[in-house]
Amino acid sequence: MYTRKIYPIKTVLRWTRRYIFLFILIATVPVVFYELLGCKWLHLPWLPIGLVGTALAFINGFKNNASYDRLWEARKIYGGIVNASRVLATMVNDFITNEHAHKERTEEEFFQIKKTIIMRHVAWMTSLRYALRVKKTWETSYSNKSDKEHMREIEIQEYANTLSEALDGYLSDSEKEYVLSMTNKQAACLNLQSKHYKALKLDGLIEDFRHIEFKNMIEELFTLQGKAERIKNFPYPRQFATLNLFFVWIFVLLLPFGLMHEFDEIGQSFLTPGDTNLFFKTISEIFVWLSIPFSIIISWIFMLMERVGDVSENPFEGMSNDVPITTISRGIEIDIREMIGDDKNEIPKPFAEIDNTQM
Repeated sequence: MYTRKIYPIKTVLRWTRRYIFLFILIATVPVVFYELLGCKWLHLPWLPIGLVGTALAFINGFKNNASYDRLWEARKIYGGIVNASRVLATMVNDFITNEHAHKERTEEEFFQIKKTIIMRHVAWMTSLRYALRVKKTWETSYSNKSDKEHMREIEIQEYANTLSEALDGYLSDSEKEYVLSMTNKQAACLNLQSKHYKALKLDGLIEDFRHIEFKNMIEELFTLQGKAERIKNFPYPRQFATLNLFFVWIFVLLLPFGLMHEFDEIGQSFLTPGDTNLFFKTISEIFVWLSIPFSIIISWIFMLMERVGDVSENPFEGMSNDVPITTISRGIEIDIREMIGDDKNEIPKPFAEIDNTQM
């Protein structure tokens, strides 16, 4: 349900176009010196460059696997939040009764109690996703021009509106003031929930066993929150990420110097001693220029894999391949508010996809 659609190749090319322009320059300049200016000494043997490329492929694969593990763990955490939220809604529906109440409540009063708990839970999810969108110094999407351009296009809610605006209607004025005054606002929401459950127990609306179950749910939500915060606050080891980027650029810079001589030799192989065929002679003279598109393609593949790993290692930034926490949170809100019988006219609609992207 909550997945990102496959992007067409034109979108990928647009995302990496600045690198492509640079690769064109890096691939063309050596060939110009080699072929037009006669600097035939300007080449490197292909074997060491090929070894660098092979080693880089392994390093890139290691980084991408580790980045995917972080991304998949983040998705599993939000899958846990989906399940826990639905369980909470059923508990709110079934556990809060007049069975042990000191004073009987009407159905309308019960609905208000249930809605208060559910809306506060939505406030917890809102506070959590805002915390997960906070910019960290090691996250690259905020400094990369293509990434920033893309995030502006998809209009990420947490960057467009403040947390105070997003919490309107979910908490009372006093609760909202309390939450916003705390450093960890999502923990403050769960603290309010815990106090509410205690008040319900003292009023006899829930007995000991049900109170314990509600406390267990608080523990489960704190566990899921802590797992998400762990991914957010501890980056992929920077020594691996930085060295991988350096190695990619070293390979990209060396690549044309190895390819152009190889292509030149292939072109020369079309001619045999004494051969005057104009067609083969022309091919042999221009074949070295074919190293340019091949250099660009190979460089683009390695850099694309580096960038995919780079944006995947921080799965809450808001890029197209990140976990769509805003969409998931809105989906949960719709589910649990419908479960308690809230007015469908008051329940918000799902967020629309923008450029095939869920936020």
